Amino acid sequence: MDLLALADFNAVASHRGFGAASRATGRPKATLSRRVRELEDALGVRLVERGARPFRLTEEGSVLHAETAGVLGHIETIAADLAAGAGGPRGRLRVSVPVLFAQRGVGRLASRYAAMYPAVELEIVADDRFVDPLAEGFDLIVRANPKPTTELAGRCFLRDRYVVAAAPALPRPRDGDAFPAIVLPAMARSDTWRLIDGKKRYAIAPRPVLRLSSMAMVHDAVFEGLGAAMLPASLVAGEIQNGRLVSWGLVEGGATEVWALYPPQRHVAPKVSAFVNMLVDHFKDASPLHFKTLS
Repeated sequence: MDLLALADFNAVASHRGFGAASRATGRPKATLSRRVRELEDALGVRLVERGARPFRLTEEGSVLHAETAGVLGHIETIAADLAAGAGGPRGRLRVSVPVLFAQRGVGRLASRYAAMYPAVELEIVADDRFVDPLAEGFDLIVRANPKPTTELAGRCFLRDRYVVAAAPALPRPRDGDAFPAIVLPAMARSDTWRLIDGKKRYAIAPRPVLRLSSMAMVHDAVFEGLGAAMLPASLVAGEIQNGRLVSWGLVEGGATEVWALYPPQRHVAPKVSAFVNMLVDHFKDASPLHFKTLS
């Protein structure tokens, strides 16, 4: 059913005639008559008793007007509300972030967002798996180094490097040495870590002594001195500078990018773009551009 033709019909029905509807809406009388006739042809019924004085709807026309006038009014109200609120975030916003990332001030960021945009109902879920936002109802997901094949759109807001960090008491290996390592389960047993320490390059062989399923647990475990771990430089820069950890060097080629991803769409919802902009601002000083203190 043509909604514009239906709207014209309801205008004619509400104002009890083509002439009155034309004066009220500013639409030509001939146009209103044509649109109502097109609607009648589409439905296969007469809606208006043409030539009747006074103006009269058919039985079918009365039913159609009674059933649709309120619906069209509701649609117009929704459209007006959307247009009025188009410049401001509103509605529900579900965001998925990795567990380690959730510990990097995301709670404070979420509180600032909620205070700034009270019309948004914000929910942030910490999860290390790569979720499908469409299937699982997320408006936005945050992930490190997403696969190039992903069909999601988004923005990189944090660039980082990996550093091998250890407790100060753990002996530092020399080139070619094996060492105790705390790693993620996916790390292959034959991997070699190639490091840059100032102008020196060397390779060491991790001997896993502990496998943990999240980077957050790896970060916590390294302080106990059981083994060294490969960790984001921005995460441990402060702990290396204050002596709680020591750096064995930057991982060669160990760059990482953190992206805010969302389903591709022509118009990104204001609630999503506002959250992405806040991420960019929150982490603008977190990407380590100089690594002299870490290598």
